[in-house]
Amino acid sequence: NGRIMKCLTFFLLLPETLKKSKKSVRSNGKVPGCYEIVPLSLKKKMAAELYPASTNTNIANSNAAAAATAANSKKNALQLQQSAQPPPPPQLQNLNNNNLESSNWQSFHPTLRERNALMFNNELMADVHFIVGPPGASKKVPAHKYVLAVGSSVFYAMFYGDLAEVKSEIHIPDVEPAAFLILLKYMYSDEIDLEADTVLATLYAAKKYIVPALAKACVNFLETSLEAKNACVLLSQSRLFEEPELTQRCWEVIDAQAEMALKSEGFCEIDQQTLEIIVTREALNTKEVVVFEAVLNWAEAECKRQGLPVTPRNKRNVLGKALYLVRIPTMTLEEFANGAAQSDILTLEETHNIFLWYTAANKPKLEFPLTKRKGLVPQRCHRFQSSAYRSNQWRYRGRCDSIQFAVDKRIFIAGLGLYGSSCGKAEYSVKIELKRLGIVLAQNLTKFTSDGSSNTFSVWFEHPVQVEQDTFYNVSAILDGNELSYFGQEGMTEVQCGKVTFQFQCSSDSTNGTGVQGGQIPELIFYA
Repeated sequence: NGRIMKCLTFFLLLPETLKKSKKSVRSNGKVPGCYEIVPLSLKKKMAAELYPASTNTNIANSNAAAAATAANSKKNALQLQQSAQPPPPPQLQNLNNNNLESSNWQSFHPTLRERNALMFNNELMADVHFIVGPPGASKKVPAHKYVLAVGSSVFYAMFYGDLAEVKSEIHIPDVEPAAFLILLKYMYSDEIDLEADTVLATLYAAKKYIVPALAKACVNFLETSLEAKNACVLLSQSRLFEEPELTQRCWEVIDAQAEMALKSEGFCEIDQQTLEIIVTREALNTKEVVVFEAVLNWAEAECKRQGLPVTPRNKRNVLGKALYLVRIPTMTLEEFANGAAQSDILTLEETHNIFLWYTAANKPKLEFPLTKRKGLVPQRCHRFQSSAYRSNQWRYRGRCDSIQFAVDKRIFIAGLGLYGSSCGKAEYSVKIELKRLGIVLAQNLTKFTSDGSSNTFSVWFEHPVQVEQDTFYNVSAILDGNELSYFGQEGMTEVQCGKVTFQFQCSSDSTNGTGVQGGQIPELIFYA
């Protein structure tokens, strides 16, 4: 009976153990050995008891052995079950290391946009690869033909047109990898992530593959980030990309802030055609000596780009006809003598003739333009309807006069018009300041002399300052003078000046009585 019980226990447990072993094989690919089902010591003991050397068998011991066998079998079966637990599902990764659920991930992203966004830069189901960037700095980018073809007519022709591309890898050496990824991200998800360092390259990619919405976003980004230090570079790029609106915005900045634009590092990076266009610009609002120095700086940078020694002769050669677009005769004699005449860029004959042109009655013929640039005409916004003076008010002892203003179009604030003495000629020290949200954008400390009339007297910032629309700015003036002055009356909260509308409101910085209805700072001087 004991031997029979042992056999029955073994065979009853064997199917369940094998079944669990097969599950383990399917989950981890490992085939368990027989010792994993029944221990070797148990098999030997069972064999000895099935074929005993003596017929004297203790049934009680046999029953105990059977129980031990059953317990060991159950223990091994439990170990097999634990080892057969399936591992966690593998994860799919794209090139940006974004994890995706490997099974049923579609259920967690209900919209088509979300599911498409998961496929961006992802190897899953990718049927084309791009090698983007120049040799040595290229990156491999996976993509899906259908998504690209839906978003771009160029990609549609590339993959489904009469001359469809059949290669699995497509090389794009003229596009930066970062810009190409921004392009693809927009096509997969409608998301636009622009940065200052890559926006021009992204605009190039958007133009190349005819994605106008992305190109428009790039232009808007450039317009909002446009300032004097990058205006010349953006002008060059806007001409290349044929973006007339951006070109016009660049000219607005270059004209109004010409000195800062021409002295910027970006000016030295432009191409020669753009250089010539800027130098011929009639509206440049700066002295000609600034233009001449900027041209020399560009010539030095161009010599370095071409691997040439930086010598006067080489600078003259790389400039070509651009040198003769500088209006040297419109400089003052002092400016010419201290600058251009000693630059070694002009020949001795040219220098001699220009000196004669300044001084001689019979002036020689010159190859340089003789007429002065027109520059920009400043406009004035006058916020008072009348002015007055009284014997006991509006003295200046270092207190602040201030007013807030906003405009409906982008302009450039160049300075302020201030009232002067009502008691005859007088001199004032003045500090003028322009702030936005408490941050100083421009200031100047200078002096002006008034003649005793109710006229306004202009005080200028060092450079015109760009003012954005629909944002309040704070202008202030701190005058120091013992004489009484005129002051404005019947102030207006809104003033139309040409195509620009100004709005005024009181400033908490004002400690000398100036407000909307009356006081100092009667005029804002600006370019538009």
